[in-house]
Amino acid sequence: MRRVVATGTFDILHPGHLWYLSESAHLGTELWVIVARDENVKHKPRPIIPEEQRVIMVGALKGVFKAVLGDQHDMFRPIEEIKPDIITLGFNQHFQESRLRDSLSERGLKTEIIRISEYAGTPFTSSRRIAEEIRRRAVSDNCSC
Repeated sequence: MRRVVATGTFDILHPGHLWYLSESAHLGTELWVIVARDENVKHKPRPIIPEEQRVIMVGALKGVFKAVLGDQHDMFRPIEEIKPDIITLGFNQHFQESRLRDSLSERGLKTEIIRISEYAGTPFTSSRRIAEEIRRRAVSDNCSC
């Protein structure tokens, strides 16, 4: 058995998320997904979809063995519990692979880290861009031009 962990916010599900999770699932026999807690998302706007809904949606996706919420205080706690062989990172996740490897090693975890490439099949591969487009269209549709 090869256990893979993917992590992310997964706010508004889009083809980029499906690509990331599908590519991650192909690397092992079990794909676990750690979904970021609302309060831990600090590098981008707060998620629109509540964490409880995001973890249910991600858990329902084909190829996902189990989806769990991240720990509120220690991002490595779920990883210690899951004990993955591989952790995948999305192309735009801000982790520095060498620092992540060092942090995992300090906790006695020997986990391979693989960065998944960007999905380029559609312009809507970012929850932020989707939200911006919704706002843009709402403004233009309400325009009295």
